[in-house]
Amino acid sequence: MTPEHDSPTGPDDLAPAPPPGCPAHGTGPGGLHRLHEARDLRVLYEQLREQYGPVAPVLLHDDVPMWVVLGHAENLHMVSSPSQFTKDSRIWTPLGDGTVKPDHPLMPHIAWQPICAHAEGEELRRLRGAVQGALEFIDFRALRRHIGRATQRLVNRFCETGRADLVARFTEHLPMAVMCQVLGMPEEYNDRIVQAARDMLKGTETAIASNEYIMDCLLRLTVRRRSRPEDDLTSHLIDQPAGLTDEEVGQHLRVVLIGTYEASANLLANTVRRVLTEPGFRAQLNGGQMTVPEAVEQSLWDEPPFSTIFGYFAKQETELGGRRIRRGDGLLLGIAPGNADPRVRPGPTADMQGNRSHLAFGGGPHECPGQDVGRAIADVGVDMLLTRLPDVRLDCEETELRWTESIASRHLLELPVRFTPRPQQDERSKPSHTPHPVEPSRPEWEIGSATAGRRPERSPEPSATGSAVPDPSAAVEPGVAPAVEDPHLAPAAGAARPQGAWQRLLRWWRGY
Repeated sequence: MTPEHDSPTGPDDLAPAPPPGCPAHGTGPGGLHRLHEARDLRVLYEQLREQYGPVAPVLLHDDVPMWVVLGHAENLHMVSSPSQFTKDSRIWTPLGDGTVKPDHPLMPHIAWQPICAHAEGEELRRLRGAVQGALEFIDFRALRRHIGRATQRLVNRFCETGRADLVARFTEHLPMAVMCQVLGMPEEYNDRIVQAARDMLKGTETAIASNEYIMDCLLRLTVRRRSRPEDDLTSHLIDQPAGLTDEEVGQHLRVVLIGTYEASANLLANTVRRVLTEPGFRAQLNGGQMTVPEAVEQSLWDEPPFSTIFGYFAKQETELGGRRIRRGDGLLLGIAPGNADPRVRPGPTADMQGNRSHLAFGGGPHECPGQDVGRAIADVGVDMLLTRLPDVRLDCEETELRWTESIASRHLLELPVRFTPRPQQDERSKPSHTPHPVEPSRPEWEIGSATAGRRPERSPEPSATGSAVPDPSAAVEPGVAPAVEDPHLAPAAGAARPQGAWQRLLRWWRGY
């Protein structure tokens, strides 16, 4: 790629390296910025926007040239124009001329694979159609119930301690527990598979071994479901008219598993962190001005799970954002900078409530097919966590929080919190919380919770679908065992307000 830019120095003219600490540090040939050396990519993206406009030339590792698309409209045009831009990296000029070596750090992201993420035309329709067709069989009411139970199990592991690292104990585990269930391998969920997924995403020296471990799990699952199908994503993927081979099924299960896992883990951590560090954000939730799904959408605007996506490649010479793009040039889908485009947003922290036009899940033919699963994990997980631990608060200074940042994503390393120790709860129950000590008539945490005093379910025991739910008004003091509700007894007349249509609709939507 030979980006055109305003500097009179060509990209092949080597400039002297600036000393550490110099404002020019992080620049390469032609004065172009190296994305991987940026101390704060969000700041750099705004500098690039001011200097170049909506499309800017940058450098990857080994000074490989690339374009980063900063404009919201330009990103949408790129992902929605398959006649001009492709995901097939085999046409990328630096790859063809040997500039990009096989051991390049970004090869796992860019290297072509026979999967839907890199396919085009009829092959894309065949592979993606199979994935979408399988996802359509997901029962989202049942999924939300399972997310709720998984949340209960995870919170039960630390709710009595009064302290926890929510990244290590919750946000990195909930998405994997849910996805293992969705795929049909709940027995594979454990610390090992979570560590393997994180290892793959970090790209460590053991990432290849971790990838092999996960692929082995998925291929064994595929063989089992080929002979003994069940009602899970793997069986439905095998059963699609596309007739995927075992290898194709395994590879696409990995795409769904790892993509949904990382996106959901980041989204969970980002949303919970905002609740803990931004009083106004929490006040909106607590006061009912914002629902949890709306809070999640705001996080998708402000801190998308993936900052950029590798990559798109020009199929012909074209123009984008006032820049001439040559055939074979590579472009980064700029999700984070596109979301901050001042042409669609009055400010980088502007409230975008009710607006779903963010780029967090891409767009066009390659738009993320599992985004509804990721949203459900975040919606239910955040809601139930904050209901179980209504007084949860950050256990360190906000400035002490640590992140690992790459060109592709920004991942919170830890989220230490404190809270009032609370007893464990039945994982099949709707979570309850302790009333606010100052206003006992109003819960400390309100996010559209179902009205207390509802009628008991017909089943006398908690069923596999989570039908038996204790009365959330029966608050439990720390250290006191919760009272056991007799499912055979109906509430006394006048004991509580009858459940209205809105509460019944809300409970149906949330899967209770």
